[in-house]
Amino acid sequence: MAETAVKKQNKFRVRISKRAEIGTKNAVILRAVSIVAAIVAGGLFILAIGYNPFSVYGTIVKGAFSTQMAFQATVKVMIPLLISSLGVTLAFKMKFWNIGAEGQIIVGAIFASYWALFHSELPHYLLITIMFVSGIIGGGLYGLIPAFFKAKFGTNETLFTLVLNYIALNVIVWLRDGAWADPESGGFPKIARFVPNAQLDKVFGIQVGWIIGIILTVLVFIYLKYTKHGYEISVVSESHATARYAGMNPKKIMLRTMFLSGAVCGIAGMVQATGSDMTLATSVAGGVGFTAIIVAWLAQLEPIAILIVSFLFSVLEKGSSVMQSTFGLSTYCADVLQGIILFFVLAGEFFVRYKFVLSGKEREN
Repeated sequence: MAETAVKKQNKFRVRISKRAEIGTKNAVILRAVSIVAAIVAGGLFILAIGYNPFSVYGTIVKGAFSTQMAFQATVKVMIPLLISSLGVTLAFKMKFWNIGAEGQIIVGAIFASYWALFHSELPHYLLITIMFVSGIIGGGLYGLIPAFFKAKFGTNETLFTLVLNYIALNVIVWLRDGAWADPESGGFPKIARFVPNAQLDKVFGIQVGWIIGIILTVLVFIYLKYTKHGYEISVVSESHATARYAGMNPKKIMLRTMFLSGAVCGIAGMVQATGSDMTLATSVAGGVGFTAIIVAWLAQLEPIAILIVSFLFSVLEKGSSVMQSTFGLSTYCADVLQGIILFFVLAGEFFVRYKFVLSGKEREN
């Protein structure tokens, strides 16, 4: 009888494991290394397409800061990003995955635009106040929809909020081509430009949205850190059962928090429509709601850090557009460069929290 050959093989597996606390110093070093790696990798890409990396990076920085107008444009890019990042942070702190900031921005803009288009004769500050409150209500109610279905039927909030983005976008299309169509557009599909009375004022040459953003940063920081509601959010994020044991109502907290999350995003829509676009357009959100998710996580859901990260993102965005026009690069090249830098920065954040573990064990065949 032939003997069965027995082979021993080493089977190696790579798994991701959560790191123990690595300390502030090591975390800072790891993040610094990731930023340097991002710059080097981006430089290699620039070199590969035939340009001088130092010239291109210099143009990005100059494009964001070289003149007063350039700096104002950078802050203008930052405003909706900062506000919407604060909005999604409220939901994410509760571990409610709100991917619907785009839709909440749009609905906030729609609610505010109604007053700008049809009641622009109101006194300026009264009109702006009503538009501001309308943006809050519009975004808040739109954020409340997925929270209600999650609380009532246990639906998946990620898919639900994502789908709501496209519904909101097509509401603008419906209004633009129908009831709110500009009668003087000459057949071109658009909504009329807001009259000056319905536009946000400027401070230091920039629409006041930047002041609103700073105020909201402070308010969200205080709300999450020092209020009863903020404490309830942290408890619900850990365990609904624990929250109920402590006498809290997780469903009520979820509804309230998602209304606030949507409301802050709705402010971003109001500010963008009335302070930057001066009209309601399908580009009012322009992908900001999705970028806000990245900003919020990079800042570890900390409002003050969100202020800094959103500014750095805006520098990269504004500088890249100047680089693109200066060197005659396609939009794809600018997007790839931004993607490379973002990839390495996110990788740094990943390795702050996690590590790869190589495990091996013998298997007999």
